[in-house]
Amino acid sequence: MTPEERLASLKERGIPTLKEASLEDWQNWRWQLKARIRHPQALGLKGLEKVIQAYPLLVTPYYLSLIRDWQGDDPIKIQALPDQRELEDFGLEDPDPLAEERLSPVARLIHRYPDRVLILTTNHCATYCRHCNRKRLWRRPLELTPDQLKGALTYISSHPEIREVILSGGDPLLLPSRRLETILASLRRIPHIEIIRIGTRIPVTLPMRVDSELLEVLKKYRPLWILTHFNHPREITAEAALACQKLLEAGLPVLNQTVLLKGVNDSETIMKDLLQGLTRIAVKPYYLFQCDPVLGVGHLRTSVFTGLKIIKALRGYLGGIAIPTFVVDLPGGRGKVPLEPDYLLAKKGNKLTFENFRGEKVIYQDPDSKE
Repeated sequence: MTPEERLASLKERGIPTLKEASLEDWQNWRWQLKARIRHPQALGLKGLEKVIQAYPLLVTPYYLSLIRDWQGDDPIKIQALPDQRELEDFGLEDPDPLAEERLSPVARLIHRYPDRVLILTTNHCATYCRHCNRKRLWRRPLELTPDQLKGALTYISSHPEIREVILSGGDPLLLPSRRLETILASLRRIPHIEIIRIGTRIPVTLPMRVDSELLEVLKKYRPLWILTHFNHPREITAEAALACQKLLEAGLPVLNQTVLLKGVNDSETIMKDLLQGLTRIAVKPYYLFQCDPVLGVGHLRTSVFTGLKIIKALRGYLGGIAIPTFVVDLPGGRGKVPLEPDYLLAKKGNKLTFENFRGEKVIYQDPDSKE
């Protein structure tokens, strides 16, 4: 769909904030933020008051326009709009399953791995994704204050083993450009910081935010890696592709972290289309995450074996560059573990029996095998 068609499709639904919107408005990211939908009633949705009291609704008109089936289980609708099942207790979930608050030695900084830390720059997002692993923070003010930034920088400076910093939130690319530059410049002044990553869903939910002003800031502080978050092939629009192209042309590698979600991408066909689409726009599929056991997200979680089945089905039918690493982020902040289907079936002496992507059994002679 063209931008004109996207806007027209929402106007037909009678959404009040879009009634007088022009195409110029639509293409302005600040207007998109101002016109975000916050109330289910604006979409004709009823009976969701208790859900949004716990987990607010916030979605850009752009991302909302990607919904095609408003009555059924549309994959964009599942990610963007509230669901009664968010209030259900599935018995396995926790508000903070990765123990981020316990692993925060100073305000807004999480230190889980020896050589890297994560800074929560904001809890502000263009769209609140219903599968977010930080849903607990949606109602809690979380703007990184100057004093908190100073505390984080002091902590990082005093730990020379830290070589990498991940900026997350919320969405760091929604910070004012000057504020973002202050953070990046401060980190670059620390001698042992080699890599900075930014986790963002802006190319997916608000691609018009990737403008010349933002790019001028970002490209000053390379090496800088952008980790974005496409979950469904329908999110790879012309606008999203252009946003990624601009980042790439500014010398910023773009990698993607997909979350495995029930009803969104838990099929071999959808995942194949997504991964092919990402590589087509030069975005490297990096991780496929097993959905974390977050309170309010239980209805979207699949079995780990669903992810293993999908990865096995794709191996051989997609080039290696298109296949992400399937990982489980272990509860309690114990870190990510990669999972692979088991292709080694048996071992007898130095003869190993493998199964390839076609299901063929193949004998491989292992040199000098002593195990």
